[in-house]
Amino acid sequence: MSPMMDCKDSHSLFSREQLIYTITVPLSTSIILANLVIILGIAWNRQFHNTPNYFFLSLLVADMCTGVALPFIPLMGLNRELSFSSCLVAHVFPNFLFLAFLLNLVMVHYERYICIVDPLRYSNLWMHRSFPLALLVVWAPPLLYASLPAFGWNNWTGPDWDNCCTSSQKLTPVSNCSTNGTTCCSYKRVFPNAFIYLEVYGLVLPAILTIAGMTGRVLWITRSQMKDICRLHRSVERGSQASDEEQRLNLRYTRCVVAVSLTFLACWVPYLIYMHVCIVFLISDTKWSSTTHIVLSCTGIGSMAVVPLVLGLANRQYTEPAYKLLRKLRDRWK
Repeated sequence: MSPMMDCKDSHSLFSREQLIYTITVPLSTSIILANLVIILGIAWNRQFHNTPNYFFLSLLVADMCTGVALPFIPLMGLNRELSFSSCLVAHVFPNFLFLAFLLNLVMVHYERYICIVDPLRYSNLWMHRSFPLALLVVWAPPLLYASLPAFGWNNWTGPDWDNCCTSSQKLTPVSNCSTNGTTCCSYKRVFPNAFIYLEVYGLVLPAILTIAGMTGRVLWITRSQMKDICRLHRSVERGSQASDEEQRLNLRYTRCVVAVSLTFLACWVPYLIYMHVCIVFLISDTKWSSTTHIVLSCTGIGSMAVVPLVLGLANRQYTEPAYKLLRKLRDRWK
C-alpha cells in the first residue's frame, strides 16, 4: 500500500471520528448535566428517599453512564487498529451500559405500571421487598450478556475481512495484521451475527415493545377512569351536557396522549429506524455510507437516552432544588 493511500485512509478515519465527536459531545454533555440535576433533586428532598425513586435513581445513573459512553458507541462502527483486549473493552463496555440502561427503563415502567393497574398488590411487589435483588436483576444480566464475546463468543480468530490494517491488502491471519501488537478492530470480529440478532430481536426490541405496551395500557386505564369520573359528575349535576370540568379533563387527557405520542416518536422511532437499517445492511452484507451510519447511530441512541430526562424533568419536585439555586444566583447578580 502506498503512503498516499495510507494518508487518505487515516484522513478519512480522522474525519469520521471528528463528525462523531461533533454530534455526540454536546448531546452527551447535555444528558450528563440534566441527569445530575435530577439526581441532586432526588438526593436533596428526603421525601423522595423511597424504593420507587431509588429505581428511578438507578435509571438516571444508567442514563448518565450511557451519556458518558455515547461518543464511543458510534465508534464501534469504525475499523481501527487496536489490541485484542482494547478492542473488547471498546465494544463490550458501551454495549453493557446500553443494555443496563434499557433494562432499568423497563423496570421503572413496570413498577409504575403495577402501581396504576394493580395498586393493592403494589406495596407487596418483590422488588419493594428486596431492592438489592432488583438492582442485581437490572445490572447483572446486561453485564453477563455483553461479556459473552470476552468469554469466546466472537469472530476474532476469523480472517481480517475488512482489510482495515494498512499492512495488508489481502486476507491475512490476525496475528500478522501488524507488527506493533495491534489488529483490525471491527464490530464484526467482536460480535457474531447470531449475537447481534439475539440482542436486537431477543432483548432490545421486546424491551421497547414492552414499554410501549405498558404505556398504552396505562393510557387506556386512565381513559376508562376519566369516563367514570365524568359519568359520576353528570349524575351528581343531573345534566346531560358536558360541564367545564369534564372539558378540562378531556383536554388534559388529550394533552397527555399527545405528549406521550410525541415522546415516543421523537425518542424511540429514530433508534428503531437505525436498528433495522443496520440489520438490513448486515443481512445483505453491503457497504453503506459511513456518514449516514454515524448520523443515524448518534441521533438514534442519543434520542433514546433522552427518555429518562423527559420523565424526570416532567416532575417539578425533582427540579425544584435546581430552580431554587438558580433563583438565588440570579438574585445575587442583581
